[in-house]
Amino acid sequence: MEILSWNRWRRIPIEGLERDREALASAIESVLLVAGDPIGVKALVSTLQRPRSQILDALEAVADRMNHGIRLQRAQDAVQLATAPENAEVVRRYRGLAKPAPLSRAGMETLSVVAYRQPVTRSEIEAMRGVNSDRALQTLLARDLVEERGPRSTIGTPMQFGTSFGFLQYFGLASLKELPPALLAAQNDAQPSLLGFRQMVPAQGEAAQPED
Repeated sequence: MEILSWNRWRRIPIEGLERDREALASAIESVLLVAGDPIGVKALVSTLQRPRSQILDALEAVADRMNHGIRLQRAQDAVQLATAPENAEVVRRYRGLAKPAPLSRAGMETLSVVAYRQPVTRSEIEAMRGVNSDRALQTLLARDLVEERGPRSTIGTPMQFGTSFGFLQYFGLASLKELPPALLAAQNDAQPSLLGFRQMVPAQGEAAQPED
C-alpha cells in the first residue's frame, strides 16, 4: 500500500469528499495519519476546504471513535494521533527505547506551575516556587514536556512557556481539559495546590522522585 506524503495529500482533489460529518471525520483521520506530526486546525480547514466549525465538529467525531489503540490529542490549536497511554510500555519495548528517568519533585512542581498557569515566564515560575527553576525548566524542555510559546509583549520580552504534546502523552491525557478539576479551580489562587498534580500517574507508570 502506498503511503501518501503530506504534500501529495494536499494536492488530492476535494470534490469527491462527501459532506456529511462521518466522511469529513474519516478524511481528517487520513490526513492526521500521513502527517505524523501535529497539524493546526487552520491547516485542516485549508486542506479539506471546510469551515472551521465543521472541522471542529468532525474532530469531536474522530475523538469519540478513538477508543482502542489510537487516541486524538489536542493542544492549543493543533491535533495529532497518538498511541493509547495504557500501551506506552508495549510501544516502548517494541521501539527498543530505554525507560525515561522519573521526574524529580522540583520537576513536577515546575511542570504543575506551567500546566496550570500557561503561558508563564521563568520569573513567574520562580516567584511561585520560591526557588531558582532554571535546571528543572531545562530538564522539562529537554524531555519535551514543556515548550517555548514566544516572548511576552512586556519590558524585556521574557520567553513564555507552556505544556507540549509530550506532556499530554506523558500523563495519558487527550487535552488539558482532563487535568484534575481541583487544580483547575486553583488557577485563580495566589498559590496553587500541587497535591492533585503529584497524584497524577504518568502513562509510563513513573512516580516523582525526591529532590537530590
